[in-house]
Amino acid sequence: MATTNNFKGKKLVIVESPTKQKTISKILGADFLVRSSFGHVRDLPSHDMGVDIEHQFKPTYQPVERAKRLIKELESVAKNAPEIYLATDPDREGEAIAWHLVELLKLPKERYHRIFFHEITPAAIKESFSHARKIDDNLVNAQQARRILDRIVGYKLSPLLSRKITSGLSAGRVQSVAVRLLAERAKEIADFTEKPYWSLKAQFEKPKAQPLFWARLLKWEGKNVEQTTTYHLFAEDYKVKNTVFDAPEKLAPVNALLRQGPCTVEKIEKKAVKQKPKPPFITSSMQQDAYNKLGFPSQKTMMTAQHLYEGIEIAGQTVGLITYMRTDSFNVSKLLQEQTKKFIAGKYGENYVPKTPNVYKSKVKGAQEAHESIHPTDVNRTPQSIKQFLTADQYKLYELIWLRFVASQMAEAVFNTVTVDIAAGEKKDCILRAGGRTVKFPGYLSIYKDEEENENEETALLPDLTEGDVLSLKEITTKDHKTTPPPYYNEASLIKTLEKHGIGRPSTYAPTIKNILDRKYIARQPKSNKLVATELGITVTESLKGFFKEIMALSYTAGVEERLDEVAEGAQKWVDLLEQFYSSFKKELDDAEKGMLRPAAKQTDEKCPLCGKPMLLRTSRFGQYLTCSDTDCKGKINLNKEGEKIQPQTTNEVCDKCGAPMVIRTGRRGKFMACSAYPNCKNTYSVDENGNKVASTGPIITEHVCDKCGKKMVLRSSKRGYFLGCGGYPKCKNIVTISDEEIAKIKAAHEKQSA
Repeated sequence: MATTNNFKGKKLVIVESPTKQKTISKILGADFLVRSSFGHVRDLPSHDMGVDIEHQFKPTYQPVERAKRLIKELESVAKNAPEIYLATDPDREGEAIAWHLVELLKLPKERYHRIFFHEITPAAIKESFSHARKIDDNLVNAQQARRILDRIVGYKLSPLLSRKITSGLSAGRVQSVAVRLLAERAKEIADFTEKPYWSLKAQFEKPKAQPLFWARLLKWEGKNVEQTTTYHLFAEDYKVKNTVFDAPEKLAPVNALLRQGPCTVEKIEKKAVKQKPKPPFITSSMQQDAYNKLGFPSQKTMMTAQHLYEGIEIAGQTVGLITYMRTDSFNVSKLLQEQTKKFIAGKYGENYVPKTPNVYKSKVKGAQEAHESIHPTDVNRTPQSIKQFLTADQYKLYELIWLRFVASQMAEAVFNTVTVDIAAGEKKDCILRAGGRTVKFPGYLSIYKDEEENENEETALLPDLTEGDVLSLKEITTKDHKTTPPPYYNEASLIKTLEKHGIGRPSTYAPTIKNILDRKYIARQPKSNKLVATELGITVTESLKGFFKEIMALSYTAGVEERLDEVAEGAQKWVDLLEQFYSSFKKELDDAEKGMLRPAAKQTDEKCPLCGKPMLLRTSRFGQYLTCSDTDCKGKINLNKEGEKIQPQTTNEVCDKCGAPMVIRTGRRGKFMACSAYPNCKNTYSVDENGNKVASTGPIITEHVCDKCGKKMVLRSSKRGYFLGCGGYPKCKNIVTISDEEIAKIKAAHEKQSA
């Protein structure tokens, strides 16, 4: 390993991730030393709030565990570097990490510089040095305010919920509103009343002309038959389409008039309609499209995009393929626009290039537009040309980003549309409408289509009609329908709603959804992937709504984001923002402490297996379960996700402590063998995949060595799964997460050795 002296005189560049370190090292060459901070280096303490509310919300920061040794290495390298460049991500969080590095490393102001870039390419990185600056305190303070605000909410609300509802619960400013969206949607669906309605279509023929065509009933006796009812929901209005015909017999006069005739072409309207391409991706639209088209959860999309941004090895060179993936801006550099213009003209033709470059305005509430949109760093690097260097997921996402961007820079699609109104009867009491559209010029649709665009692109199969033509009626069909409730959210629609209301920012969507899924406030339905609020999520939402009206309101949560933006712009002091928030929050907290009641357990018809008394349905963070209504009885029955009883499985094993039969039960960590005489006998054993008893052997010692103290690591388990813990615990608390494959190897080696 090279000594610090080997690096003397080299300029130091500190980035966030090891992948970036590798990519940027190759770009900058021998005059620079590139090191990674491995993400955050300092944060609020993990077991304490770390915020002094009484003294202007002063935070107490501590080095994160993994950074303690790293900081010493960075200190020794920085000491010999003539200049230090902090090249963390180009957002508030990246600015805050750079600031924490300055504080921890005690970097002199004259020796450090802040640089950033929106893409990891030689040109962008070298250009960033010409715009080096100092730390932007406003950006840091905005990030500090967000972190402190969220810490206060979490540390004050979570213990309250644990005391008032069930132990182990947590709450957060953005996550609580996200759960409320799903809880309110569940209520809206439950309260929705289906209503029947009927529609009518007729098939016509122009004598001696083809083809036959269909027209839908539009007006009856001068009134539109199609109606739209608007339901006012929590997050957005929901429109339900139906017709005035709420019973099939009401269509009888329409049928009679159509058969009586005459049916005449009343009006024909033809026109060309232009359709502009959608803008390049921002974080939210990328997550939505990746979910809808590729089936990627938001977390997977962001991880894959991170890899594409930080660099992929292509033909011996590490290349950043896309721009920074956390953005709410549609901006595109003029240089790339020119490159794309040439690419489109060469591949598709000059007529596919718009006369003036397409410009897109952000509709995102509170959009900062400080970055560029998500797009390829080089449009000539087509997905197919680099497919061999990418994983399947990387290729799919890169192709989606590339296609969307190139389409956004192409000419509009042009359609020929035709609308035909047909009148029936002498008084023209019945009007039907036929129509469609044909593609005159495909434009951007040559390479990129959404599902709704595929549905709309129907070729109008109409004969050559003129106004006054008398048509022959060939067939009439009626169809019964039911009005439908608003749909459940999925990841794409939830992100769209969060974005619409300005709740959170691009970097928070994926972690928020993951968080509320992990905490079991919401669940993902196995086949449909719909997100539904659990009983626990609904209970927590109802409890919070009653006392924390501001925090649980969409407008308030979005308002906080806007004030954080003002802090970032220097228009608001971060301490003032926190004081304004806390003054009202403290009052709500005091009221909740006095008035919030534990939700009453629901009585069921189930009888306690121990004493025969009625059992109560309760909810915890691990799901629903039944407990005996007698507080002195320990009778309990676990329920599965469907609310069904998990029955103990009988075995041939006998308890070696009391002689009672052993049964297999299911707990939050999986299946285990327990004595059927519980609670009088609490003997338990672990079981293997086949339900066979496994003798307890304690933690499995592995060949992995702790990188902090040198002792061997042992395989341990917790409610979150297996991990490697230092054998020197509790003196050394180092832990390492490992893959399922590695866990299986360790277990197999242990079993082989035991045999």
